[in-house]
Amino acid sequence: MRMGLIYLAIITLALISISLAEMPLGFYRAMDNGGQREALSVRNYDIGASLTEDYTDFEHLQRDTQVSTRSSANDPCIADGGSGALEASINSNVIGNAHIAWQSVDPDSVTSHGRHPITGRSVEDLTGVFSIDKFIQLWSGSQPGEVCVDWLPCS
Repeated sequence: MRMGLIYLAIITLALISISLAEMPLGFYRAMDNGGQREALSVRNYDIGASLTEDYTDFEHLQRDTQVSTRSSANDPCIADGGSGALEASINSNVIGNAHIAWQSVDPDSVTSHGRHPITGRSVEDLTGVFSIDKFIQLWSGSQPGEVCVDWLPCS
């Protein structure tokens, strides 16, 4: 009886190892990533601007993101002396999924449902092998096409 159990255990282990050897390589990669996720969310409440950068189920991610947010009524780069800005430079190479989104709302106004009205929005959902090179500027009180560049003085 005891030898029968040992033989049964050996045969079961052999069958399991044979069936696992037949699985495609992509199956193991999908199981090994363990639901990887890398996310960044930034909000500037003064101007009602928000940005989300989210990568999931990636096999490869090479990412360089620079985000700047500021609030100042005296900043010459903020149009019409507004109250702030949110700027982001996104550069990434991805094998997997990406979600890049931004939204701006009017923080000084409220709808009948108690929400701030949306003044601009963009959502991109990507899957596969791709590169992202994107620059986003959200300023309070700005108009489409306005650009401000901060120059550093030469010494």
